[in-house]
Amino acid sequence: MRTAVVFFGGKSRDSVRDVAQAIADGISAQGHTCDLIDGERDVNSRLTGYGYVVLGTQSVSLFGGRIPASVAEFLGRAGIVSGRKSFAFVVRTPFGSAKALGRLMKSMEHEGMFLRFSEVIRSTQEATAIARRLKIDA
Repeated sequence: MRTAVVFFGGKSRDSVRDVAQAIADGISAQGHTCDLIDGERDVNSRLTGYGYVVLGTQSVSLFGGRIPASVAEFLGRAGIVSGRKSFAFVVRTPFGSAKALGRLMKSMEHEGMFLRFSEVIRSTQEATAIARRLKIDA
C-alpha cells in the first residue's frame, strides 16, 4: 500500500524528522511504499493518492501542548483526506506531549481522517518498532 509520513518539525525539526524517517523505514520493512513529506516545506503536497497517512509533530509550547498552526493549514490543502486510515504521533517533550497528541488527533479527525493508532514516541528505535507492528493493510 502507498503510505505517506508527514512531519511538522517546528523549532526541533531534526529530531522530528529523524523519528519520521524511522517510522518510514519501519513501514517500508513491511513491504509498503512510503514517502517522507515535510509538511512545512512541501506545502503543495497532496495526500489524495495515499491509502495510509502518518502525521507527526512536537509540542511548540512548554506547558500548553500546542501544535504548529501549519498542521491544520496543510491538511486543509492536502486534497481529499476524508476517510483515510491514519496514525498520529508526537515526539516526547518533558511537558505537554499528551495534550499535543490530543490536539493533533482532533485536527486530523476534523478533516475526516480515520485514526487507527496514536502514540507519544521517545526515540527512533521505539518509532521503528512501532512502525513494524502497524496493521496498515487491515
